[in-house]
Amino acid sequence: MHEVPPPTSTSTSTPAPAPGPSSSAVPAEPLSHGLKQRHLTMLGLGGVIGAGLFVGSGAGIAVAGPAIVVSYLIAGALAMLVMRMLGEMSAAMPASGSFSVHAERALGRWAGFSVGWLYWFLLVVVLAVEATAAAQIAHGWVPGIEPWAWVLLFMVVFTAANLTAVKNFGEFEFWFASLKVGAIVVFLVLGVLAVLGWLPDTDPVGMTNLTGQGGFLPNGWGGVVSGVLTVVFAFGGLEVVTIAAAETDDPARAVGRAVRSAVVRILFFYVGSMLVIVTVLPWTAQQAGLSPYVKVLDAIGVPSAGQIMNIVVFVALLSALNANLYGSSRMIFSLAERGEAPRGLLKVSGGGSRESTGGVPRRAVLASVAFGFVSVLLNLLWPDTVFLYMLNSVGAVLLFVWALIAASQLRLRARLEQEAPEALSLRMWCFPYLTWVTLAGLFGVLLLMLTDEAARPQVLWSAGATALVLLVAVGRQWRERRGSTVADR
Repeated sequence: MHEVPPPTSTSTSTPAPAPGPSSSAVPAEPLSHGLKQRHLTMLGLGGVIGAGLFVGSGAGIAVAGPAIVVSYLIAGALAMLVMRMLGEMSAAMPASGSFSVHAERALGRWAGFSVGWLYWFLLVVVLAVEATAAAQIAHGWVPGIEPWAWVLLFMVVFTAANLTAVKNFGEFEFWFASLKVGAIVVFLVLGVLAVLGWLPDTDPVGMTNLTGQGGFLPNGWGGVVSGVLTVVFAFGGLEVVTIAAAETDDPARAVGRAVRSAVVRILFFYVGSMLVIVTVLPWTAQQAGLSPYVKVLDAIGVPSAGQIMNIVVFVALLSALNANLYGSSRMIFSLAERGEAPRGLLKVSGGGSRESTGGVPRRAVLASVAFGFVSVLLNLLWPDTVFLYMLNSVGAVLLFVWALIAASQLRLRARLEQEAPEALSLRMWCFPYLTWVTLAGLFGVLLLMLTDEAARPQVLWSAGATALVLLVAVGRQWRERRGSTVADR
């Protein structure tokens, strides 16, 4: 099990001890245990289903054709393997900092510091994109209210929800995720009926659209690879499940259940949706920036398909905003707990009470939402300059985070098998071979992004941001060691 020092005893110079038999009794963190299994399960199912699937998938179909199904299978397999690794570590040693804590234990303080701050920065920047996009949709419905006012409303509502009690976050995400999952299930049912010709005024489609217009691989395997680069980031967000698991009554069991149920079903939703889309309509009918879901619903005669999908995308954006605010606040709280962020962020509501109405890291929530507001302002004022640079600087961070998760699992699994095998209630498949395959796949995606003119700036800016954070981490560690040496003389 994982042992997180309580806030009163956090040391800024001593790395966390390695997991072992002696760490099986984990002192409870001062956070609430207000999340239920149903919250975590739906967070796992719905947390990753967002605008990237409903709208962004059109760009993938445009470059890969029907073979986008293969692209999603490859990207989904990578995400599923990473989540299995993360689930293994989180079940053995649950913590609100999740993979940041695991990286610190496996690779050292520099790794925990770097991955924690990079992930926090990623969430608060993406939060601005989601808030702005949701505001644009709402402005289309109510033109009398300016987008900035909608952004302010969303941020206030979700900040309040995250400040009061963790169960409020859980309830928001439960119902948001339920709507998204329900929308995809209805879409899949309608799509299959349309393919079979069982809907009014429809004929069986057969395999025509999968084999016509250039065949299943109209742009060859190069198109499949380009499709992977387009869709792999749509699987980001699953990591929040392991962060949230620390605030359930039984973290080890809860994260194991959530990971098992989430990854396969999400892969089914993604791949199933793409298969329906490219079977019902020719892939040439899709356009980047337009929702392929809307085109399919229009084609099979669903009235007001565009508005229906606008509502679903709107809910998906608000859901992602809520989840990112939650995840960023818990990550920075965990960093403060380990002495890697200002200690003032450690204060929780209710004096550290673990009741569902207490134990909320309010200062961490406010710090995250404050930077989120700054990001939103930059997005509104300079979307093509300052904010674009910020967005590029986190564009490939998710892949760096996933790579560090895999590297951490390599170290911790071997250590746990020797020192605390009973903690391995959820195990990575075919260890260590599939872990190495995952690492190779992630580096392969990064190399392919470097060869892609559109994706190259994201890799370079993200690498620069990562190098800067690493430099700060190494500098802090060197300064602390130097101070310890001087004190010992």
